[in-house]
This record gives sequence, C-alpha cells and structure tokens, in this order.
Amino acid sequence: MELSWLMKLRIAFAAVIGVVLVGYVAWPWGNPPDPYGSILVKAIGTSSIITLLIMAFLAGLIAYFAAWPYGKEIGVLAVPFGLAVWSIRAGTAGGLMQLNSTVEQRRIIFSTLRWEPFFWLLVVIVGFGGVALGRKIRTSAKRQESSEKKIIKSSDSFNIILAFLLSCIVAYVGIRVLAQDIRIYDSRASVVTAQPAVGQVAFAVFISFGAAAFVIKKFLDVGYVMPIVAGAAITALSVIIYVKQDSFEYLIEQWPAIFFSNTVIAVLPVQMIAFGALGSVAGYWMAFRYDYWRKHEMK
Repeated sequence: MELSWLMKLRIAFAAVIGVVLVGYVAWPWGNPPDPYGSILVKAIGTSSIITLLIMAFLAGLIAYFAAWPYGKEIGVLAVPFGLAVWSIRAGTAGGLMQLNSTVEQRRIIFSTLRWEPFFWLLVVIVGFGGVALGRKIRTSAKRQESSEKKIIKSSDSFNIILAFLLSCIVAYVGIRVLAQDIRIYDSRASVVTAQPAVGQVAFAVFISFGAAAFVIKKFLDVGYVMPIVAGAAITALSVIIYVKQDSFEYLIEQWPAIFFSNTVIAVLPVQMIAFGALGSVAGYWMAFRYDYWRKHEMK
C-alpha cells in the first residue's frame, strides 16, 4: 500500500493549497491586533469570517482535484493544514490570560472561548463541502447519490454515539498527559501546569486525536468525523467545568496567568480543531493500513 512519489507530491500539493489559501491569504483578516494576542472569533469581523469561509471552501475544492485519485481522502486535510498555520502564528492561551488578568475579564474570555471551537469546526466542515463539490463534479450525480445512500444505510447510530464518547475520553486523557510544561503541586488545586509551548500543544493534540481515531476505526469501524466533532465538545465542556470549579478565583489570585489546573484549557479552540482534525485523519488511515498489514503481510 505504498504510495508512488507522484502521489506523495500530489498530497503535499493539496496541503500547500490549504496553507496558502487559508493559512496565508486569509491570515490578514484573522491576525490579532495585539502582537501578543491570540485569535478570537469576535475580533475577526463578519466580512473577514465570510472571506475565511470562502477560502476554506476553495481550498477543499482545489485540493480534491490536486490529490486525485485520492481527493476524497486527502482533500479534507487542506483546511486543517491552513488553520494549523493560524494556530502557530497567533498567540497562546497563556498569553490571552495575561492580557485579561482579573476574574471578571477571565469569565468574559472563557464565555467566548467555549463557543469558538464550533466556529472553527464550521470552517473545517466548509472545507469538507468543497471536497464534496469536487466529488460531485468528478462523478455522476446518480452514482454519488447511490454511494451516499449505502453509507447512511450501513451506519450504526449506536456505534456513532459510542465513537463520539470514546473519542472525547481518549483525546481528553491524551492531551492531559502529553500537553505538559512545568508542573507545580498546589495544596488546593492539586497540580498546576505552565502554558505548554505551541509545538508541544500541536504534538499533544495531534497524537491524542490520532489515537482516538485509530481506536474507533479499529474497534467500531467508524470514520474520522466523530473525533473531529469531539474536539469542539472537549473544549466547550472543559471551559464550562473550569470556570465553575471552586478553585477558579483562587487560581487567578494565587498563580501567574500562564498556569492552569487543566492543560486542556491551555489549548486554544483553533489549535484543538486544526491539529485535532489532522490527527483524526492520520489516525484513521493508520488503523486502515494496520488492518491491511495484518490481513496481507502476516500471511
């Protein structure tokens, strides 16, 4: 199942399309005004949001044809690659906390952050829409409809729900374990951890969602969509619980802004969705290749 050098080149080209259209062309509309700030959807503006969504759709559409005949599998990576560039270029959660030091400011910021992952999820979905249009252009409408009906009919709703829950658990635990920096024990908060570097965050999220996608593909035969959706749920629920916990005000008063009692909070929503989507797709195909290896190479 090794890919030819030409196909690897097409895959790389599909990734470059996302990086260029979403990561760089659309960047001026999302670039935070404060050089130490982080990307916040509320600061982007309606016209810039529309521009970003258009770029995401075009990235998915163009990447589908660039990666042909694996456009369906590879084209979906274009937008997450572009958002990954945004994630690397713009701030950290710790930096955002430093700019909002009071309890009330933090509550306002967290009330915004809990909804942001759903916007970034929408951007990824719009990119999927571009891939879907590419498929529709490439194949006949009748054949496409037949294929979709077969997928829907064979889907097990229980497996999908279980896959979503399992993805949340595996990815959440993985990030808690892997997204680490300086750890200090605290009598009230148990342990507080400093803001991990962006590279550490990217590694932790990618590996955690890759593991989640591998597990649900291997044991439930469910695709990579559920882990990607789980990324939004993990951020939203983590923020809600973090703000409501008794030690919330204590942490703000006693510890520097870059310290968190839950390292999932140290992952910005755009980072969670971007690297989570890349990891989910990678984990899915790792499971697919593992099954192929078990079936053919071990004979």
